[in-house]
Amino acid sequence: MGAGHLLGYARVSTAGQDTTGQIDALNAAGCARIFVEHASGAKTERVELGKLLDQALPGDVVCVVRLDRLGRSLPHLIDTVTTLDTRGIGFRSLSENIDTTTAGGRLVFHIFGALAEFERELIRERTNAGLTAARARGRVGGRPTVMTPEKVKAAQTMYNTGDSTIAAIASVLGVSRATIYRHL
Repeated sequence: MGAGHLLGYARVSTAGQDTTGQIDALNAAGCARIFVEHASGAKTERVELGKLLDQALPGDVVCVVRLDRLGRSLPHLIDTVTTLDTRGIGFRSLSENIDTTTAGGRLVFHIFGALAEFERELIRERTNAGLTAARARGRVGGRPTVMTPEKVKAAQTMYNTGDSTIAAIASVLGVSRATIYRHL
């Protein structure tokens, strides 16, 4: 990677928290610019992170004090760092001493990615096993139909007389037009 800028990102979850410690650490690390976010990690809308990602150029390195400041979960963190990597932008976390501009830092992130993928596969396998077991016990799953045999019969009668529109039939029966179309 070329010699770019070190761009800091600091985030606190609540208004009562202070970013001073993070900003001091990022300044000490040599960050040219620091983007400060006052938002919960659970929020998907992070304005300052968006600005940082818009302004970062190939060769730049995004720097955080701790990994949890950047990502709200391991998959989110990996996705963000992978996005940076595809754009030629490095990533550095000061506390965990991870730097993706080095071979060791890239290795650590590949391991994180493999663990996250392993976790997703386990969840998928457990979900499929649970669905298979439920089907074996006779459970079908999904939402129960709103169209009882009586409603289907009433809809068919109203439709056959030609006096009611699909919208009117749906309104009378308390279902959507799509449901009526599906059953006629």
